[in-house]
Amino acid sequence: MGYFLILMAACTFFALLFEDLPYGRYASAKYGFGVNVKFAWFVQELPALIVPLCLVMWTSSAKPSQLPNGLLIAMYFCHYVQRSLVYPFLIRGGKPTPVVSFTLAFVFCMYNGYMQIRYLSHYAEYPAGWVTHPCFIIGGVFEYVSGANFLGEIMEWAGFALAGHSVHSISFSLFTLVVLASRAVTHHRWYLNKFEDYPKSRKALIPFVF
Repeated sequence: MGYFLILMAACTFFALLFEDLPYGRYASAKYGFGVNVKFAWFVQELPALIVPLCLVMWTSSAKPSQLPNGLLIAMYFCHYVQRSLVYPFLIRGGKPTPVVSFTLAFVFCMYNGYMQIRYLSHYAEYPAGWVTHPCFIIGGVFEYVSGANFLGEIMEWAGFALAGHSVHSISFSLFTLVVLASRAVTHHRWYLNKFEDYPKSRKALIPFVF
């Protein structure tokens, strides 16, 4: 499943060279009728929470009780509790989400949610000192880019991939990088075109670099 998601990330990368992701301010009627943005965000993200929750609660496995597996699963749930149960209801305004984008996001969340937590709860093996390994370093500067929120999520899932140390977590991180990097570039270009006094020195995603 992880290798398939990497393939899809590559396909998505090339598709996004020619077309912006059709949701938010870039929503387009050519991708179907619009779905209320709060409803769309809530429903499309919900499988990423419900499917993993069912896996953890109703399938037998001792893996979640192991510290590295339990922490990674907790990290995942912290993100998607906020993403599916909190964030949608904080949205103010917002254009309706095209039904094609809504459907693809729903399918992705279901697929990825199953893949991540099935692996962590049933198959992932980590050495005893994994949690305290010196490779886990936190840092970052978010003041000099248009897509600081995207950079934060990219770093979040890159850290998850580093900690998960599997093709499943890496594939999710790569897919997130492809989609959100494209989104950051598109937002950056939009800000530059929309506001004449927008700082020309500000980068799209990586401070001082890109």
